[in-house]
Amino acid sequence: METLVLDAAGRAPLEEVGRLRERGPVTRVALPGGVEAWAVTDLALLRPMLVDPRISKDSRQHWTALLDGEITPKWPLYTWVTGKSMFNAYGSEHRSMRKVVARGFTARRTRAMEPRVTAATTAALDRLAVAGDGGAVVDLREVFASSIPVEVICDLLGVPEGQRDDMRGFADVLINTGVPPEVAMAARTGLVELLAALVQAKHEQPAEDLISTVAAELTVEEAVSTANLMLVAGHETTVNLLASAIRLLLTHPHALAAVRAGEVTWSAVVDETLRVAPPVIYIPLRFAVEDLELGGVPISKGDPLIAVFGAPGRDGSLHHEPATFDPARGDRTHLAFGAGAHHCVGEPLARMEAEIALAALFERFPDLRLVEPDGDHGQVPGFVANGPAVLPAVLGA
Repeated sequence: METLVLDAAGRAPLEEVGRLRERGPVTRVALPGGVEAWAVTDLALLRPMLVDPRISKDSRQHWTALLDGEITPKWPLYTWVTGKSMFNAYGSEHRSMRKVVARGFTARRTRAMEPRVTAATTAALDRLAVAGDGGAVVDLREVFASSIPVEVICDLLGVPEGQRDDMRGFADVLINTGVPPEVAMAARTGLVELLAALVQAKHEQPAEDLISTVAAELTVEEAVSTANLMLVAGHETTVNLLASAIRLLLTHPHALAAVRAGEVTWSAVVDETLRVAPPVIYIPLRFAVEDLELGGVPISKGDPLIAVFGAPGRDGSLHHEPATFDPARGDRTHLAFGAGAHHCVGEPLARMEAEIALAALFERFPDLRLVEPDGDHGQVPGFVANGPAVLPAVLGA
């Protein structure tokens, strides 16, 4: 079967996922830059794959093409697979780094973030009220959804107020896998410089924040890469979750009415959004530590694999009418937060942010409506992320 070339610009990711599923549970794809990999779409294979010790995320140990010099920093996804953080670590190295990071996401520390999440939400709602005064059209993604997660994750990390806009700008570039390599490298360099200075400052004068924790216990390179990971993963994914949930609720009035009537919880809205409109489609990459087989397909040692996290939620064998948004179905069969050793440590915080923000938005503006509910709201660029690019709306009475 001919290799399917994935769209680096990510213009129609869920349609692309559908084409992948039609080709079988494991199929050959070409990533940005022409690098080929095995894409895995079937939940029955994905779950065990994500916990299989024969499959690694450490490119420096297990990707043959990188070790042979075929993959260079000019490759568009180079920074995704070579950063020295728990995101790309394997085995005992991963466990030791994750143990340090997990201290910033304990149940106690997550609960302690609730007042800050509420404050960030209130501030975003106030800005929204000003921007939409007099019936002016406002972009709910930019003014509301994009502003809350960056404030929350920067609070958790300990990023000073004056550096947050720059960090958000760099994160927006890095999540976009379609930008030219030189643009991605410039953003990576800028962000690393900011974070390295911050890690050094926190090492000298620690505070009660995550960067201080990692600065004290990891190497400088590991601490910077970890802070980078937390910023990008903790910000962009939650923005897309919020933006997609808002669009789905405003285009499905019966679902919104059920939530307002107390028939459906905000938690169920979050899970249904994660299923039908996952914020992340693909996360590059994983590598075969040894020769193995997946779904009857032989995978050679050193071969790259890509988990298609956006596939299970649209699987008709798992969900009735999988493309239909229906929070009342109570379905949590998705992989939005991963699984196994690399399961997202920030899941409880992300859920808290989404539930608080969504409930507050629809309480504050009960007549909120999209300008063109059936219009084209665009698509965030890049093949990793998924969400509407804009959400033009009016606040109502």
